Amino acid sequence: MLTAQLKSLLGSETSLLFPTRESKLNWWKDVRKNPAYQLLLNEIRDEGDRLLQESDPELTFSLFKIFGETGSRLEFEKVYFEKRRRLTTFAIMVLLEPEQDEYLTALENTIWSVCNEYSWCLPAHLQNSPETSVNVNYSLNEPSKKEYTIDLFAAETAFSLGEIVKLTEEHLNPQICKRIYEEIYNRIFFPFKEKTFGWEKQTHNWAAVCAGSIGCAALHLIQSQDELAIILERVMDAMSSYLKGFQDDGICLEGYGYWQYGFGYYVYFADLLKKKTEGKLNLFESEKVHQIALFQQRTFLNRNLVVNFSDSNPTASVFLGLSHYLSKIYSDFEVPETYLRSHYTDDHCSRWAPAIRNLLWFDEESVPLPWRNGTHFSKDSEWFLSRHICESGSFAFAAKGGHNDEPHNHNDIGHFILQGNTEVFFKDLGSGLYSKDYFSEKRYSFLCNGSQGHSVPIINEQFQTPGSAKYANILQVSIGEDVDIYEMDIANAYEVKSLQSVKRRFTWVKTNLPKLVVEDTYSFAEQPRSIMERFITPVLLITKTDDGVLLEGKNKVRISYDKSQLKLETKLINFINHFGKSEDNLALDFIVLHPDRECSVELAFQFE
Repeated sequence: MLTAQLKSLLGSETSLLFPTRESKLNWWKDVRKNPAYQLLLNEIRDEGDRLLQESDPELTFSLFKIFGETGSRLEFEKVYFEKRRRLTTFAIMVLLEPEQDEYLTALENTIWSVCNEYSWCLPAHLQNSPETSVNVNYSLNEPSKKEYTIDLFAAETAFSLGEIVKLTEEHLNPQICKRIYEEIYNRIFFPFKEKTFGWEKQTHNWAAVCAGSIGCAALHLIQSQDELAIILERVMDAMSSYLKGFQDDGICLEGYGYWQYGFGYYVYFADLLKKKTEGKLNLFESEKVHQIALFQQRTFLNRNLVVNFSDSNPTASVFLGLSHYLSKIYSDFEVPETYLRSHYTDDHCSRWAPAIRNLLWFDEESVPLPWRNGTHFSKDSEWFLSRHICESGSFAFAAKGGHNDEPHNHNDIGHFILQGNTEVFFKDLGSGLYSKDYFSEKRYSFLCNGSQGHSVPIINEQFQTPGSAKYANILQVSIGEDVDIYEMDIANAYEVKSLQSVKRRFTWVKTNLPKLVVEDTYSFAEQPRSIMERFITPVLLITKTDDGVLLEGKNKVRISYDKSQLKLETKLINFINHFGKSEDNLALDFIVLHPDRECSVELAFQFE
């Protein structure tokens, strides 16, 4: 959309969260007394009390340089996000308990400290940037102007400060208010106006978070319609790029956590833009956005377990505020049960935007529903998802085709997840610990990223390889009342010259105690050296039986197979998860004893 068109649509409304100052004060007074909010508010109060006892953390140079020297992100980010936790918590406490002077003092000190930071970006996002350049070339004849990089967290910081100042400006010292405007203009608005950033054309969460945050800050702070329209035009273009990362089926290939993150910021911006244009610009109208919104109710398997393909965690909580908001826009959006809500301290980044909206958008009259029974196949993204709810409990199966150049890609064509009654038996390891190497050419040496850490075959000692040319050929999708079938050829994922086809067929039998049958049919141009069927499980008790093995945790799954054809080897595998914790799992390797040019392997996984 052209700048002039945007300008013509902008209204004069300056307060986008509350119509008037009086309505804002009354809302917070009412919330303080409303029993439906007390659980939410008590979590924030407890965190506020804790943080008041802590000293103000500082981002020292010693912390800043660690990433460049070692590739480790944890040390700097721990302090960085603790500062954001203080910013978010103290701002909410000022609104909630304005009579408590200690919260205002703490908020002003935190804002001042954030405004003093050398950069609002994380060191991991500052490689080859002006901030890390060590060139010294100054002259009194050419005044130096500091250049700033804009990453996810710089943009988020601007959004946070911009919204906080609009909500609390009657409490804040005018010097603090001026400082917020000054830093956001210098670090965000001016750089964004003067140069183009790579994330503007990205088709994943960066485009939505960075652009959405800048757009929200601009909608709050920029009074000139001419200047605001210039910013919004660029933001709208970036949002269009973000949406291009989705197929029409709305599946978020980055996983649920990145849906919550990226699409969340799309929604925050779309809401403020809709208000600023008095409904004339509505970014919720397209069918693709509607389908993206429904991803949440499709990706949960049972209770808090999610389909965690790619860099995604196996369990998740929901933002109730975001869910309640979307349920008012889309009639088929299902409000999740309240026990799934994200607790205030769950977000280790302590982001302001979802935290405040979990209060502002919370609707005590929303009717929550448990996740529904049923099977869903997304033909564009090639995700197959099935929940089977019966007398014996709730069971779920998920499998994927796709390709090996997806956002936050794992080499995982043909991989699957199987769980029963909140226990995962065949799992996706999910996201590892982010580091410099994790996003380098070494990415697929990490167990969680390479096919060696997924439930897919290892052929002639070869793993799957990355690239968009490595994709599944879907052969059959059949969804029935009692049986689902999902079949694909995954041979293209491997660089094994003699391999002609690997037809992987999943048969999901939805009885009272369901069964999954996995059958792989191989065809080679010449005799294969080896075939190994690998399956990834948690550390479970394994007992040999006459026709296979029994996996036992809280529940049981019997694996049946031909022992004359397959030999089972069990390996303990370890990786460092996204939060830096060492995690043990098992690789069940079924070795084909006499691989032939034409051969077939079948394993049945029966719940007991």
